[in-house]
Amino acid sequence: MQRYVYHMVPSHMVGQELMPLNRLGAMYPDLYERYTKKYFDHPERTKLLSREIPPLNCLWNDVVHFLPIHPNYIYKKLTELGIETKENLMFYQIPIQKLVANQNAMYLYSKEHYKGPAGAIAAEDIKLLSIDDYRELEQLPLATIDYFQTEKEKGKNFGLFAYIPHLLSLGNVNVDEAEIITWNHFNPN
Repeated sequence: MQRYVYHMVPSHMVGQELMPLNRLGAMYPDLYERYTKKYFDHPERTKLLSREIPPLNCLWNDVVHFLPIHPNYIYKKLTELGIETKENLMFYQIPIQKLVANQNAMYLYSKEHYKGPAGAIAAEDIKLLSIDDYRELEQLPLATIDYFQTEKEKGKNFGLFAYIPHLLSLGNVNVDEAEIITWNHFNPN
């Protein structure tokens, strides 16, 4: 059975490879500026740009971030909770084998260890990953669902991927053969 990781399709992309923000900045400064704007919407989020990922010996923006869960699970939970969202948000559905040349790790993003965007990543929340051991998640963490409910009640904008583990890949990832899916549809292979 094919296993996938998921990455939101960038609104502006050059070439056929997803690349870490720091590499993007060296090659395409205008795109770097566009994609780092989201880090300046909150005073603590800017610190993510210099956040270290312990076992990979790199920074947050030296890796490409992937979801290890089909985005439809997120879409369905948001709509079940009555949270308005974009209907046709697009994601690359990338075969896990496309990451084989990179060093990869799972960021568990556990609520117990998360210290906010300015806090250091807890070493126990990062697990080096062999591609052969990778498995997609089939349900959202309870902490994510609780977060959605709490933030909805506050009536504020909030992150779509809070407390969902992330696969962090150190290197570029080719998407030339990746399927583009929308998160409001789920078509199991």
